[in-house]
Amino acid sequence: MLIIMRPGARKVETQAVIARIESQGLAAHPIYGEEHTVIGAVGDGRPVNRDQFILMDGVDRVVPISRPFKLASREFSPQDSAFPLNGVSIDPGHVVIIAGPCSVESRSQILEAAHAVKEAGAHALRGGAFKPRTSPYSFQGMGEEGLELLAEAREQTGLPIVTEVMTPEQIPLIAKYADMLQIGARNMQNYSLLKAVGECERSVLIKRGLSSTIDELLMAAEYVLSKGNRRVVLCERGIRTFETATRNTTDINAIPVIKSQTHLPVILDPSHGTGHWEYVTAIARAGIAAGADGLMIEVHPDPDNALSDGGQSLKPERFAEMVLQVKAIAEAVGKKLAPIQ
Repeated sequence: MLIIMRPGARKVETQAVIARIESQGLAAHPIYGEEHTVIGAVGDGRPVNRDQFILMDGVDRVVPISRPFKLASREFSPQDSAFPLNGVSIDPGHVVIIAGPCSVESRSQILEAAHAVKEAGAHALRGGAFKPRTSPYSFQGMGEEGLELLAEAREQTGLPIVTEVMTPEQIPLIAKYADMLQIGARNMQNYSLLKAVGECERSVLIKRGLSSTIDELLMAAEYVLSKGNRRVVLCERGIRTFETATRNTTDINAIPVIKSQTHLPVILDPSHGTGHWEYVTAIARAGIAAGADGLMIEVHPDPDNALSDGGQSLKPERFAEMVLQVKAIAEAVGKKLAPIQ
C-alpha cells in the first residue's frame, strides 16, 4: 500500500509512519517529493490494518497497490524513473544507445569497437567478459582480463560499461569494473542473483527471459527494487515462439505495455530479437517508434570472425547509419538522443 503524507508534513511525522510500518514487519520505501512524501509499505501478502495509518499525524490518505509488483508499478511511482549512468542521463525524454560486441575477445577488438561506437553516437559500451553459452564448448569469455580491457576502453572513450553477471559470487569482482550489471535472459528468474544485485550500488539491466511473460519480467525487477536498488532498466530482447526465420520473435507490443505498467525505463535489443544483422536497424526503428527509452545493439569490427553472435552484429559503418535513422525516429515521437559526453 501507499501512505501519502499531507503537503508540509513534518519530518517527525514521516519518521513515525516509517517506524509504524517497520513495526508491522513491512518494508518502508519512502519517496520524498517537492509537494509531499509517499511511503510504500511492502510485505509478504499478509493483511495489514490500513486504519492504523490513516489516523496518524501527517497522513493524508492510504492507497492500496493492486499490482503484484509493488515498487515497480506506476501506482507506486506515476512519474518515469530517471537516473545517471556515469554521466549519461537515463530519463523519459532521451534515447540511450548501448553498443558493442557480444564478447570481449582481445584488446585490439574491444578498443576498436569502443572507439567506433563512441564516434557513431553510442552512450555506453556493452561487452561480455563472462558468457553463459548453450554449449560448454563455446567461447565462455575472458573473465577478469576482459573486465580490465573494458575498463581500459572506458578510460579511452569515456563510455560507461555494461556487462553481464551470472552469479552472486561474481558481483564484487564485476562491480569493480562495470557501471551497469546486466542480468541475462537465462538468469532473469535467478532470484538469488536478483536479490544480490539489489544490494549492490551499480545500476542493473534486466533482460526478459526466453519464454517469460511481462508480469514475470516486472516481478524480476521487483526483487531488485525490494533490496533498495532503484536504478533498474528493463530490456525486451525477443521471446521464443514457433517461428524459425529469426532467432527470436521481437515483442514490440511489450514496449508500450510495459511502459503503461511501470515507471522503469524500457529498452530494446533488436540484435537478439532478430539474430540477423540485416533486420536489426528496421527493428531498432520500430522499437523507438513504439516508445522505447533506448537500444542495446551488438557491434563488431569483424563480424565474420567474431567468437560469438557475429551473424547478428552490425559493422561500425552500419551502426552509424542506424544511429542517424534512430535519431530521426526519436525526434518524430518527441524524444532526443541523450547528450554525448
